[in-house]
Amino acid sequence: MLDYHIGAASIARSLASYWVTLLELFPFFKDNVPSWIGHGGQEFLGGNLSINVLAPIILAVLTVILSQGVKESSALNSVMTATKVTIVIFVIFAGAFEVDISNWSPFAPNGAKAILTGATVVFFAYVGFDAVANSAEESKEPQRDLPLGILGSLLVCVLLYIGVCLVITGMVPYQFLGEEAPLAEAFTSKGMKYVSVLISIGAVAGLTTTLLVGLYVQSRLYLALGRHGLLPGVFAKVHPTRHTPIHAQVWVGVVASVLAGLFNVHVLSHILSVGSLTGYSVVSACVVVLRWNDKSASENSSRWISRWQEGVLSLFIVACSGFVAGLCYRVNAPLVFSLTAVIVALLASVTLQYRQVYTQAASFSCPGVPIIPAICIFFNIFLFAQLHYEAWVRFIVLSIITVGVYAFYGQYHADPYADETIVYRRAPVEEVR
Repeated sequence: MLDYHIGAASIARSLASYWVTLLELFPFFKDNVPSWIGHGGQEFLGGNLSINVLAPIILAVLTVILSQGVKESSALNSVMTATKVTIVIFVIFAGAFEVDISNWSPFAPNGAKAILTGATVVFFAYVGFDAVANSAEESKEPQRDLPLGILGSLLVCVLLYIGVCLVITGMVPYQFLGEEAPLAEAFTSKGMKYVSVLISIGAVAGLTTTLLVGLYVQSRLYLALGRHGLLPGVFAKVHPTRHTPIHAQVWVGVVASVLAGLFNVHVLSHILSVGSLTGYSVVSACVVVLRWNDKSASENSSRWISRWQEGVLSLFIVACSGFVAGLCYRVNAPLVFSLTAVIVALLASVTLQYRQVYTQAASFSCPGVPIIPAICIFFNIFLFAQLHYEAWVRFIVLSIITVGVYAFYGQYHADPYADETIVYRRAPVEEVR
């Protein structure tokens, strides 16, 4: 949830900046738009306070659209998505004719470790794919639509990412690429300024859809938590005619607007990857736990612990092994330490495989349980170890706060039997593999 709050504020500020850039294409607005409207923001108190007016306005408009209903917001999302994908494909083909393959040599100039670190920093770019899962209750056939939506969008985005990266690094040597707008600068350097205008339009469309989906998904997270009593019940209320969680939607819009309008959220944006990595790891662990057969899980595997406790311990060992292996790789420790961590993770995975009894899901389910989830946990935490230590500290502090919310509110109001329309979330107990 923190990912979406900070992410929405950060994206809204970027979107406001791109809107001002488009406006400045007209002579009337050129160099006449003050910074407090859209470009960066007017800073006060040593940069701790940064006023931006346009970002909250954008968030308010999108919140109103989302509050109207899924049909209205999905129509806007479809138009914007088609626009940005078309422009990205055009950029790839237009830039392909300007590629100099000598710019790709050496292909990994800073080595594999730099690639891994970069992948960790931008991992939060994949946070949007779980948006498909969070829209399950509003899907006609979720058992079919969710896997196709997640895997299909992932494949398309990967191909577009790779295409853009190959083109831009082929056009201009990587060390000469700008940090703020590398695509636009690359095409401008080749005398193709008209493509830069298209890129700005594509950026507006892309950021709009990203922001729209982020606000949508977060309201559904509040809806689910409110329905189960983990947050106040006001978030679970659905509008009688619009059929949207309007209270949760407005709350999400207000929080994002305050962050985007008053604070420089760029400082906090690097914590986004922490939430994504740990969140996906928790989901992977839940996939394993929800497949355990209830009867066998309650049995004692030894005189000290039950099978359920043994399984949870094994998952924890996998996560710890991933962190140790990642830390050893980061500090260039002897290879034997990394190998030891990998072996320990393999042993814990074998324990999960052969010491637990798993049920078979009735419909679509993750294949290769528990091995694939264990691999996911290991590599996610491996990447987690590559982040700056400040991200670790902030994650620990925020985790303590969220556990405190559960300890002092959630556990006393939680309703495990809340009415749900999701019927595919847990495997049936009776179907034992």
